[in-house]
Amino acid sequence: MKRVLILHGWGGSDFPHWQSWLSGEIAKDYGCVSFLKLSNPDFPNKDKWMEELSKELDDFRPDIVVCHSLANILWFHLCNELKITKVEKLFLVAPASLECRIEELKSFFPCKIPTNLYAKEALLVASTNDPYMDLDEASLLADNLGIEMLILQNAGHINMDSGYGEWPWILEEIKNISY
Repeated sequence: MKRVLILHGWGGSDFPHWQSWLSGEIAKDYGCVSFLKLSNPDFPNKDKWMEELSKELDDFRPDIVVCHSLANILWFHLCNELKITKVEKLFLVAPASLECRIEELKSFFPCKIPTNLYAKEALLVASTNDPYMDLDEASLLADNLGIEMLILQNAGHINMDSGYGEWPWILEEIKNISY
């Protein structure tokens, strides 16, 4: 059985965000999912989130990890600072810019692009009009990571504000992963 870990970004991904929907869809089919609620999502602390994520990785041992927004930066820090067990598939959805200057997120920056994502396969999903990372930066990031990128047209930050409550594509992608 696939073990799916879902990681939210700044502010969390409460219902009706697609990550909440995805967690419920996996669970209702008796799937194995962890939708980790990281502490203080409105004023996150990188070191605290790293500690919480490291513990969850050790306890849950996911096969698939789905990151959204700031969780991508958290994953990058984890890859840069710790040796972790490789996952089968990593989804990097709507990453925050590596040049982010938002005061509440300052503990996460600067962030280096990792040389190892600790994933057998990874996909970056970006939008043509994401306010937190423009398409040029997303393309450069995918190139530097050596991974493929899926570009969504006018999908904003790929969150509930841009119409991503239910997101059947990501559910089908997870269901179709075989290893």
